[in-house]
This record gives sequence, structure tokens and C-alpha cells, in this order.
Amino acid sequence: MQLTAPATRRTATRDADGMAVASFILGLLGLLVLNLFLGPIAIALAGVALWRRTNRPGRAYLGLTLGIADLVVLFAFMQADSTISWSF
Repeated sequence: MQLTAPATRRTATRDADGMAVASFILGLLGLLVLNLFLGPIAIALAGVALWRRTNRPGRAYLGLTLGIADLVVLFAFMQADSTISWSF
């Protein structure tokens, strides 16, 4: 017995679009807080969204860029004060 409808191409595209937007938001948030966690998540979501051929590739690429920027900012601040965390 099947309780849910089978996934369609439209559902898969909508999921990929959601992942692209989520990667952008998490990458943007990661510049301010929890960049050690949010950066890699943003990179992974953007990669999956691009692999699934999202209708929003610009957002996915922006999320990918921001995720990488999160990690660059983290490592720059780690080098500046020799700790694994940073604050303003």
C-alpha cells in the first residue's frame, strides 16, 4: 500500500529550488554566526541544487560563494587571534 504520491519532476525541481535558496540564506547567515557549521552546509546544499538542475542557479552559485566565504572569513579570523572562534 502506497500512502504518498510518487515524486514528479515538478517536485524535484521545487526541492532543488528550495535548496538553492536555503544555501544562499545559510551562506549569508554564516558570515555573521556559526560559519564553521553553516558554511559547509551552504556549500553542500548549493552543490546538490546545481546537480539537480535548479531553476535558480544564480542563487545556488551565490550560496556556494557565500559558503566558501564563510570558511575564508573563519580561517582569517583564526589566524588573526590564534583561536577556533572569533567575535567582533
